[in-house]
Amino acid sequence: MPVDFSGTWNLVSNDNFEGYMVALGIDFATRKIAKMLKPQKVIKQDGDSFYIHTTSTFRDYLLEFKVGEEFEEDNKGLDNRKCKSLVTWENDKLVCVQTGEKKNRGWTHWLEGDDLHLVLTSDFY
Repeated sequence: MPVDFSGTWNLVSNDNFEGYMVALGIDFATRKIAKMLKPQKVIKQDGDSFYIHTTSTFRDYLLEFKVGEEFEEDNKGLDNRKCKSLVTWENDKLVCVQTGEKKNRGWTHWLEGDDLHLVLTSDFY
């Protein structure tokens, strides 16, 4: 049985987020605003089906997917790119691989105690 990610999560830190945004080609002004945000993430999980709603004073982002099924993702409000995403389980971690304009882009989520961790990846970062 996979770990249950359901809950409300608040950003505590965003180490080297600037470098990630530079690698995606996000403009200077947007990067400065994004670094100051403290978004909240609400995750609802039903087995392998996920609903993730990220909110901040700057934007809202909704992501719905089923683990193991590729889906189209529109990153409007992030870097405004479309990509194909595939989320899989690696032990108790959710690992997303995104294919599109930027190579080797994706993210990994996992829980440690009461903390939700997120690592963002992209080539040139």
